[in-house]
Amino acid sequence: MMKYKGLIFDFNGVLLWDAPLHVQAWQVTALRLRGAELSDDEFSIHVHGRTNAHILSYLTGRTLHGKELFDLIQVKESMYRDLCLKNPDMFVLSPGAESLLDFVSAQGIPRTIATASERTNLDFFVHHLGLEKWFDLQQIVYDDGFLPGKPAPDMYAKAATNIHLPPHECIVVEDALSGFKSAYAASIGYIVGLGPHATHSKLLACEGVSTVIESFEQFPRDMLLTA
Repeated sequence: MMKYKGLIFDFNGVLLWDAPLHVQAWQVTALRLRGAELSDDEFSIHVHGRTNAHILSYLTGRTLHGKELFDLIQVKESMYRDLCLKNPDMFVLSPGAESLLDFVSAQGIPRTIATASERTNLDFFVHHLGLEKWFDLQQIVYDDGFLPGKPAPDMYAKAATNIHLPPHECIVVEDALSGFKSAYAASIGYIVGLGPHATHSKLLACEGVSTVIESFEQFPRDMLLTA
């Protein structure tokens, strides 16, 4: 059995099960920008795993830049952060995540995060969820406005470089279609899909997905090359 040397996590929907909070904030935003909520299909294709610039340009029907884009992002994300703080039961690392992170830290397995979140949210997550306990914050890849977002391969390619490994020696854990496409395009060695049991056949049908789990309690630790 092939063993892998590093682990790259998507964040929202993977380490943090915050989808209902993002959905709520995006629906308010969609109503305000175009007078209609987003459909499930639109969420799957244009929202989950995508950058704010993509989603907001999609909602307005034009490419947004500069201050206009920045201001719209801040309105949506401050609403989302407010919802996080008002829902402390939801604003915690996902089931089994701390145990897995403790395990890979103790084993010295290289690890990082590749997230479509922008800097303000990343700082918010670091502050409230104590991510510096398990991650070198300098290695985390986020939406800095310069890197093409998922489904382009750049985020996962950069994350692998940041932990000093070729992509084919890394495992990625993802929950979104755009994320699977990104990891596959970056030549990641092993892609784990994470989601509720009802979604597993759909996740497994995505190109490149090797296995699916409901939570980190089922993560295949035996795939990792341990000390």
